Amino acid sequence: MSHRPGSGLAAVSSALLAMSRRLEVRDVLKTIVASARELLDAEYAALGVPDDHGGFAQFVVDGVSDEQWRAIGPLPRQHGILAAMLHEERTERLADVRRDPRFGGWPSAHPDMSDFLGLPVRDGDETLAALFLANKRCPRAESSRDGRCGFTEEDEELLAILAQHAAIALTNARLYERSRELTIAEERSRLAHELHDAVSQKLFSLRLTAQAAAALVDRDPARAKGELQQVAALAAEAADELRAAVVELRPAALDEDGLVHTLRNHVQVLDRAHSAEVTFGTSGIRALPAAQEEALLRVAQEALHNALRHSGAGRVEVALARRGQGAVLTVTDNGKGFEPRTVRRAGRHLGLVSMRDRASGVGGRLRVKSAPGQGTTIEMEVPSG
Repeated sequence: MSHRPGSGLAAVSSALLAMSRRLEVRDVLKTIVASARELLDAEYAALGVPDDHGGFAQFVVDGVSDEQWRAIGPLPRQHGILAAMLHEERTERLADVRRDPRFGGWPSAHPDMSDFLGLPVRDGDETLAALFLANKRCPRAESSRDGRCGFTEEDEELLAILAQHAAIALTNARLYERSRELTIAEERSRLAHELHDAVSQKLFSLRLTAQAAAALVDRDPARAKGELQQVAALAAEAADELRAAVVELRPAALDEDGLVHTLRNHVQVLDRAHSAEVTFGTSGIRALPAAQEEALLRVAQEALHNALRHSGAGRVEVALARRGQGAVLTVTDNGKGFEPRTVRRAGRHLGLVSMRDRASGVGGRLRVKSAPGQGTTIEMEVPSG
């Protein structure tokens, strides 16, 4: 491996560590492809995750520009060399993929590829993906006229090691996403119960008050008017409960809109739905790994829920800012505050356990600053991705 720019055990270790740090499946796929291409010094690398219909559910490339990728067209099907890697256990190392009898040609915008190295990424008997590289780059003294020298047996062994660890990283990412889905389902169930309890109580009170007003309208119009005013107030409270629940149940469009836009929209809806003033500010923030962005959003939602439902605050401020290579979220209210130690001893957590778990789950930390009569500040910091 001495001719390779990223040669040696340090390069292999860096590649494996990079894969193990990712939690989202998409991030893991990108890291596998980028690590393989850099480690073996190839011009192109790609990884395809098969679906159940003869195509690919996901296909990630490295070394191809976004413009090229859009021009290439639809994702490839499971045919030719790709089918061999998915349905057979062996590695494919070819001096020129174009001369292989299974080669079926490239789309017109596809970059030219010759030497080829590919293998399946397997977990036991299950093939998780097909990983391949093309166009090995070599020092001028070792290369042919076109600047390439082909992949070696050593490259094949190295890619096999990488694929074994890629299978572990991909399996862990899938388990993480499944766990997150279950957590979301549990949260939705909790919110449904809260919605049922809160709104049912409001509607029951509203019904009784309306009946009382109807009974009083003839003999005591003044009292009936007061009861009707109470009906209006109860109806407004029920509407607030419904709006808040809908906001929390609505899936966040993090993938499409990003954390800043999603959080700003969430704050704007809460500001309209509640009597307290809710504001949002941001500075210097940049895109973060998907898991960190989701954790920051969920902690912000939980902190806002506490401030608006329990603190009696007239103003709640949400801030998202860059800190070093990472980011920090702050939710501050001017409500009644509380003594954190007393809350823990009483067995009432106000979502603090959930927020701490979310922060630690993405390598971050949560700080809570509060005291009776002095409001509350929730701060979550995450490191760089």
